[in-house]
Amino acid sequence: MLTRARIEARIPAQDLWRARRWYADKLGLEPVEERPGGLRYESSHGTFCLFASAGVSDGSFTQMGFYVDDIETTVRDLRARGVVFEEYKGTVNGIMDIQGNYPSKGHGERAAWFRDSEGNLLGVAEIVP
Repeated sequence: MLTRARIEARIPAQDLWRARRWYADKLGLEPVEERPGGLRYESSHGTFCLFASAGVSDGSFTQMGFYVDDIETTVRDLRARGVVFEEYKGTVNGIMDIQGNYPSKGHGERAAWFRDSEGNLLGVAEIVP
């Protein structure tokens, strides 16, 4: 029933205006559409929406990830824009090498995580073929 459905992420924001500025200033993303209480963003391969919410994520898991071709360059460029990357056991300069992956995606990933203005945990990753 849902195999042909379009999938989109929903990310809560306690302060939608603050989140909009953060996504623009730090990630270079502008909404393609807005409505009262919501902003919709599109890239060449996906869509996500920020929505005004009184609730908050506990930030203990990755809520949305961006796959990139070059994680080193992406992390460097995002840091230059003021993004602060999380440091976990196994990260080197904010980037972790992860062994294993879904077989159709490659043998592993290199990944890094950061929080948006609302405390949501986001990630960037590069597939290791």
